[in-house]
Amino acid sequence: MASGRRASVTVLLCSLCCATFAVILRTIDNDVWVNEFDSIELTCFIESISTNSPRIEWKKIKNGVPSYVYFQNKISGDLENRALLIEPANLLIPNVSRSDSAMYRCEVAAFDDLKPFDEILIRLAVRVKPVVPQCSVPSSVTAGHFTELRCKESQGYPLPHYQWFRDNEELPEDPKTSIRFYNSSYVMNAKTGSLKFRAVRKEDAGEYHCQARNDAGYENCAPQLMEVYDSDIGMLVLKIAAGVMSFILLTAGLRLARKHICCSRRDRRENDYRVPQCDSGKDCVSADEGHFQHKPSFVV
Repeated sequence: MASGRRASVTVLLCSLCCATFAVILRTIDNDVWVNEFDSIELTCFIESISTNSPRIEWKKIKNGVPSYVYFQNKISGDLENRALLIEPANLLIPNVSRSDSAMYRCEVAAFDDLKPFDEILIRLAVRVKPVVPQCSVPSSVTAGHFTELRCKESQGYPLPHYQWFRDNEELPEDPKTSIRFYNSSYVMNAKTGSLKFRAVRKEDAGEYHCQARNDAGYENCAPQLMEVYDSDIGMLVLKIAAGVMSFILLTAGLRLARKHICCSRRDRRENDYRVPQCDSGKDCVSADEGHFQHKPSFVV
């Protein structure tokens, strides 16, 4: 019985010693999210310590490489002149940049304590608002044909979701859930920004724009008009285009033929004015050929 009491007293004394002579740290959140350009305070509370002047350090770990943020009682590294140490050990970043996304480690060393060291690891993720997305909308399509509208944004973090609008009215992700769009054949992909029409209808014509959105905000591209023509009109346009092309080719062919004929006539006229040359051993016809002449052998 006495030995049991002594053991209990020993455990209690050890607990008191550990609580009094040990560095113990605590944080509010080990996984912190913040919007770009906002302020954030990374908490590192010292719950227990006996040393009067402990050594406090903050380190930033990015891509596995650590660097000092707070060392020898001053801010250093890429947070110099941007961050503050809030007593006793919290780190305040007033104007967060996307480059601040990293792991941060708070370290406290108290050499007068039985447990002289403790640390806390905090992950900081900076949300970045999307920029204006790049939208691709065909200006004209033929009814009944397949067509695709595209939307892409590359700056937002986390990756944004995409939403399409027609005439400023939001398109439901599944057209079958809406009476207004029930007969439409489109398929929307909110992750890639693609809007595909298996067979576009005349009712699908209108001004389209896309919105990229994440937890930091959203941006829209400018509206673009998509017109939908009947199949007959589409064929008519193709026939007119073919007729114009045929006329251009015919005109070019006639010009080439005319040029060739003119060149042939010019060469023929030049050949007509040439004086024939006499070869040795051959008779040449004189300029008086065809005129009757008396010869010495002529007998009356």
